[in-house]
Amino acid sequence: MKSSKNLLQKISLVSGTISFILSIACMVWLFIRYQNQGLNDPISVSLMASIFFFICVGGVLVVITKANIPDFNIKTNPQDKD
Repeated sequence: MKSSKNLLQKISLVSGTISFILSIACMVWLFIRYQNQGLNDPISVSLMASIFFFICVGGVLVVITKANIPDFNIKTNPQDKD
């Protein structure tokens, strides 16, 4: 069976990749912020929550992309029409 990805699966792959990139950006921002403010700052805590969120969302979207979703279209045979 041919494994072609649906348009929405391709979009979820791009979104998952963007989500992982955003989590890395939040990690860098948290590292810079940690050196100046520490972990008691509310922005540092929200950055940690953002990192967790983006990693989880990216993981789910990549798993959706890797799934082999069957084609549910009803195929009609022209010979059956009477």
